[in-house]
Amino acid sequence: MTSFLEARDAVLSRVSPLPPEEVPILEAVGRVLAADVAASLDFPPFDNSAMDGWAVLAADVTGPVCLPVTAFVPAGAALPAPLAPGTAARIMTGGPIPPGADTVVPLEEAAERGGAVELSRRLERGAHVRRRGGDIAAGDVGVRAGAVVGAAEVSFLASAARTTVPVFRRPRVAIVSTGDELVEPGAPLGPGQIHDSNGIAVAAAVVEAGGVPVPLGIARDDAGELRERLAEGLRADVLVTTAGVSMGDRDLVREVLAELGVAPVFFTVEVKPGHPTAFGTRAGTAVLSLPGNPVSTLMMFEQLVRPALLKMQGHRHVLRPLVQAVLDERLAHRAGRVTFARVRLDSRDGALRARSAGKQETFFLRTLLDADGVALLPPERADAPPGISVPVQVLRPAHAR
Repeated sequence: MTSFLEARDAVLSRVSPLPPEEVPILEAVGRVLAADVAASLDFPPFDNSAMDGWAVLAADVTGPVCLPVTAFVPAGAALPAPLAPGTAARIMTGGPIPPGADTVVPLEEAAERGGAVELSRRLERGAHVRRRGGDIAAGDVGVRAGAVVGAAEVSFLASAARTTVPVFRRPRVAIVSTGDELVEPGAPLGPGQIHDSNGIAVAAAVVEAGGVPVPLGIARDDAGELRERLAEGLRADVLVTTAGVSMGDRDLVREVLAELGVAPVFFTVEVKPGHPTAFGTRAGTAVLSLPGNPVSTLMMFEQLVRPALLKMQGHRHVLRPLVQAVLDERLAHRAGRVTFARVRLDSRDGALRARSAGKQETFFLRTLLDADGVALLPPERADAPPGISVPVQVLRPAHAR
């Protein structure tokens, strides 16, 4: 038996960030930078006004004074002529500061009458002036390798005249569902048949994790057909299979993967749900064989596959943050394994509280639909009574129900 932490460590220790690729900056949103990006010019590129008002020389305003307005400087204007001592220039936000001026008086702090601006008090030199390079100087690193690109990073990149950036490649994830009972979603059901929800659900989870799903359809419980699908899947960065990894007569996945040269790392994990989960590798492809029950499939994807995909994309933090929650009720649990209990969360009396999201048997998808998080009941305890504090992975905020 492999413990939960041993299994997760085994997976994460065998995957690495993928090679970088250059993509347009908008396509980089949500992805991880593979190299530092420095500013190619000063931010801002010239001294400019932070306010609508008047550009003046602070030394000209030692008390109440009236200065003639000799120029108008809108945003986007060329560098204006030098400001003569004892005069002012009407200026708009973003307009370049005239040479000779060093301060801006905001519109609401003065009044212009008859071509002159009336100032009532001494000015602080440099007020409301955005100095060239005052934000980021040319050559300074603005965003570093490992940063996740968001709107702020895109703003910097665009201001630095970058149209493309290097980001870690998104992993291609081949997905194979197995089982004679499966038919494609939407197809009519025959006796004993069910729709294959696992294939498309895993594909959705891959997209949520930033990967590129490569659905390979349904493989019947036939060694030849299974071998063909799995061989195709081994050309991807990751191969995820669902079902066919238990000990039944028709559970052929492990056997066929071995024939294809996949080196096994572990076959089962001491968890519930998701005990029959296997992992192996071949020539740089990580192979994760998940249980066939839809709840177990998604639970083990969350615990093992998602962190691996995030690491392959260069993310530094690949595990969901844990919060502590106090149990409102007893949850089924036994010592010796980690139990993933689907829970609902709410805050009461200054503490986060957790209660069961419904029936915890693995065939109840409704419980997963209603869950806000997953409580990780540790293997050291023989019980999970009300009142104890347990770690919880938050899957979504409670208001998103």
